[in-house]
Amino acid sequence: MGIRDLRHAQNMTQRQIGDITGISPKRIGDYETGYIQPKNMTLETAIRLGDALHVHDLRQLLTPDTTPPGRQKKNQK
Repeated sequence: MGIRDLRHAQNMTQRQIGDITGISPKRIGDYETGYIQPKNMTLETAIRLGDALHVHDLRQLLTPDTTPPGRQKKNQK
């Protein structure tokens, strides 16, 4: 699970995460799409995102997302 998947699991928007962390929604989107590689974020940014997304192992932020950009996962029953 990458940043987008973690955010979707919390049912949060980029704007909501931005409001909590002080990171712009555009920057969050850039991390999610890979425009900016998550491995290049600062430790401070990783900690703020991890706290907002309730992540205990910050390495989860580096994992590729399973949800393609611009698409939501369909609930499987």
